[in-house]
Amino acid sequence: MVDYFLRHRAASYLMTVVLLAGGALAFLGMGQLEFPEFTIRNALITTQYPGATPEEVEQEVTSTLEESIQEMSSIKRVSSVSSDGLSQITVELESTVQNEELEQLWDSLRRKVEDAQAALPPGASQSRINDDFGDVFGFMVNLTGEGYAMPDLADHADFLKRELALVEGVEKVSLGGEHEERIYIEVDRERLRALNIPLTRLQQLLDTQNAVADSGHLKQDGRRFRITPTGSAANIDDLRALIVSEGDGELVRLSDIADVSRELAEQPQQLYRDMGRPAISLGVSFESGVNVVEVGERLQQRLDELQERTPLGMELNVVYDQPQVVDEAVSGFLVSLIQAVAIVIVVLMLFMGWRSGLLMGFILLITIIGTFMMMRIHGLQLEKISLGALIIALGMLVDNAIVVTEGMLVGLKRGHTIRDSAHQVIRQNAWPLLAATLIAIAAFAPIGLSPDTTGEFIGSLFFVLLYSLLLSWITALTLTPFYFKLFFRNVALGDGQEDPYKGLIYRLFSRVIITGIRFRWVTIILVVGLLIGAGLGFGSVKNAFFPASNTPIFFVDYRTPEGTDILETQRRVSELEDAVMDMDGIRHLTTTVGGGAQRFTLTYSPEDRYSSYAQLIVETDDKATQRERMAEVEKVLKREHGDIDYKIAPLEVGPAPKAKLEARFYGSDPEVLRQLGDRADAIFRDTPNMTSVRTSWRNRVQSIEPVFLEDTARRLGVTREDLADTLALSTSGSQVGVYRDGSDLIPMVARAIPSQRHDIDNLGSLNVWSEERGRYISADQVMGEVSTQVTDPLVMRRNRERMLAVYGEPDPLSGVTAASVLAEVRPEVEDLELPPGYRLEWGGEYETAGEAQSGLFSSLPLGLAMMFIITVVLFNNFRQPLAIWSLVPLTIIGVVGALLLTGLPFSFMALLGTLSLIGMVIKNAIVLVEEINVQLPLHQDRYHAVVRAAISRVRPVAMAALTTMLGMIPLISDAFFASMAVALIGGLGVATLLTLVVLPVVYCVLYRIKIHADS
Repeated sequence: MVDYFLRHRAASYLMTVVLLAGGALAFLGMGQLEFPEFTIRNALITTQYPGATPEEVEQEVTSTLEESIQEMSSIKRVSSVSSDGLSQITVELESTVQNEELEQLWDSLRRKVEDAQAALPPGASQSRINDDFGDVFGFMVNLTGEGYAMPDLADHADFLKRELALVEGVEKVSLGGEHEERIYIEVDRERLRALNIPLTRLQQLLDTQNAVADSGHLKQDGRRFRITPTGSAANIDDLRALIVSEGDGELVRLSDIADVSRELAEQPQQLYRDMGRPAISLGVSFESGVNVVEVGERLQQRLDELQERTPLGMELNVVYDQPQVVDEAVSGFLVSLIQAVAIVIVVLMLFMGWRSGLLMGFILLITIIGTFMMMRIHGLQLEKISLGALIIALGMLVDNAIVVTEGMLVGLKRGHTIRDSAHQVIRQNAWPLLAATLIAIAAFAPIGLSPDTTGEFIGSLFFVLLYSLLLSWITALTLTPFYFKLFFRNVALGDGQEDPYKGLIYRLFSRVIITGIRFRWVTIILVVGLLIGAGLGFGSVKNAFFPASNTPIFFVDYRTPEGTDILETQRRVSELEDAVMDMDGIRHLTTTVGGGAQRFTLTYSPEDRYSSYAQLIVETDDKATQRERMAEVEKVLKREHGDIDYKIAPLEVGPAPKAKLEARFYGSDPEVLRQLGDRADAIFRDTPNMTSVRTSWRNRVQSIEPVFLEDTARRLGVTREDLADTLALSTSGSQVGVYRDGSDLIPMVARAIPSQRHDIDNLGSLNVWSEERGRYISADQVMGEVSTQVTDPLVMRRNRERMLAVYGEPDPLSGVTAASVLAEVRPEVEDLELPPGYRLEWGGEYETAGEAQSGLFSSLPLGLAMMFIITVVLFNNFRQPLAIWSLVPLTIIGVVGALLLTGLPFSFMALLGTLSLIGMVIKNAIVLVEEINVQLPLHQDRYHAVVRAAISRVRPVAMAALTTMLGMIPLISDAFFASMAVALIGGLGVATLLTLVVLPVVYCVLYRIKIHADS
């Protein structure tokens, strides 16, 4: 193969052009994302059960649905929240479920839920299933308008939604924060009683008046005519004119007994605010595989075109612009890639000469650009992980070219021709280099083979390394000798007498090796001592899962006491808004009330709907300002909002749990669960550097419970439903029909006039209709004492068991990690005495990281086995692989030292870096041991062969390590890769030094090679 490319210049040039041109075209056509896409395997089932308590919802709705759902296969977890009149069940599939299997499983879920509908109680609504959790609305803007009513904003938002959905590359446009409208029919109860009009008549009239009914068709003279009678209410005045009753010869219209108006709903489901102003959110999601930067440009162009159709005073404010973020991120990573390539080339030129440096730099560029072509074929995209993988691979990509170039340079010094030098180097190193390359790939295999979500998230790292490393081996054996011939064609051949290893560095290093071999046991004891010290020092290294994002966004979760009205939550959070907007360095502020925002980035998980919940999304000028404002916001919360639960957290990079610290208690009795939760809550609050402590069941709330006198009511012809209708009319109201306005369906709500509503003290003075007697009777005849009870507002279950969780967060400003805080709090919590049938489970980052590591380690044995088998097959014995593998534990020495020195945590990415070090160290060791095998036949004394081999491999091994280490420098500034880069730099640096010294020592011990007296 080498001879073919040396002889056939056209083939070599063609291969170069194909890789460069193909890679460049692939690069220009590749999709661009901020993070790689990964599958969200969750679905939410919501079922309304109006009037039911949380316990009734749990027992009659949630439990029934859960029982049916858990008959499905591939279910990992079913968790539920039962609250007043509402059941929310979240179904999470196993992490091994592939994306193409989801639709079939969701269809199965729909069938299971549909089958369970017949078992639900009367009054429960049809269950709704939302399996679109994977939608990411990466372009999110808020529509505001000073002086405009919410319906006006909603109309323009609908218009924008229709227009933006037509932009090429847009998958979906979603609206959030629309304040729904209602037709309020405010009834005078006294008039109803005086006219003896039952509420049910009003409900029936309004429910049927605007209903669409088929009136049939008429055939005449061969033509078919549809019959459509008039009479539906076309406007509010038509509703007011409806005849309700004919009493004493007088027509009673709706306007005679009620005020009819069209207004915003008194209880909105969710509200959005932009810089303190009411807003509607527009979220745009992108089609899979598109270049979001290009789609973003088309979106902006379309918005500019629509500007002239935007009412004066309305404006769009950007919350999150993923196309811009992606453009900046990809551009930044490309700059880092160019910097890393430049560093590698400069290092090679300094240590191996300008010709060698330019040659290997050129081969490196061919390999990198060619890798883009392989990525495009595979379907990979340009994003943080795949581009980071290229930077990680840089040093390894040049390893094979270094060995080939170094060997050919030595051949030239010894007087061999370029062709002979190439033949000799390739013949000696082709298979060892392939084995070393495969081992380096196998070291990253656990990443690509990890079946969980985290493995899917960073899986592109493995495939980029796979393609780039294989391509580097091919170019090293084919194009490197060819271009070496061009670069060195005018270089004079050596006379064969010059020793290529006579330099000062080689002489100093030979003394180190000889001393190490002479005092081999001392050397081994020193290395073991370093290893033990690193093991002890690892206990001082901080642990973390994934770091915070570089994007200067942070969140403030704001929870008022459970039971707080959504408008009261809005009023209170607006005070915090004002304080935040007065702070320096605030670029933008979005507030959601009643639930989380639309998912604008893959790692953001919106909170469920609660009227007591609000969230501030704060964007600052930069990361330094972000930390300052987070501290300032916390001071404001502690000083002015003492009765609320809060959480302040930066935008995360990787998959994030609900809380970083979570203790779950399982059991049947809510009272016992609350007692356990209160004790754990107190322990959490007493723990230093612990913030945002709260429980999942929140505080108990008061409920008003009138006693229904069933026997008396039966005699009077009054049912519990009659009493409930009366109470609803006199409080929040009840839906009595739907008003049609074009494409809008607006609920009609009947309620008492303001002076007759919300009077707790006079519930007994209400009048309830008796169908049997045909008249109103006093409610106090069927209603006994009205008492106030304290109840649980939420009942949470996990895999059909009641579960109460205690949440906490490490102080984001203290620098401590969740693992270190957990280590402090865990012993005390686990010392709590649990009654029989109750148990404790740890969730949060501990569980998430454990699942990720479990997925990684499940495929690790296969990767290690592949690596060991390759080394055994390569050397056809066990002692040499044993010598090589003895170096693997030594990688931890440099890793621990580097992390302690920089103060960075041992994160999941650092773990990946440490595992990948195994492949790098073994790769370098293979090159050294193979050289020993080459030198053994050339020397009568095995000792001299070992020393000579070690000296001859100093430059290629050191250069391979140095280029890899220096190529990592641009990654240190990126929060996601920082700990991985530091671990690789420290681990590889120390491991390389130990490889060059310790491996010859171990080799001599295993093969009982002694130093002779005359050596």
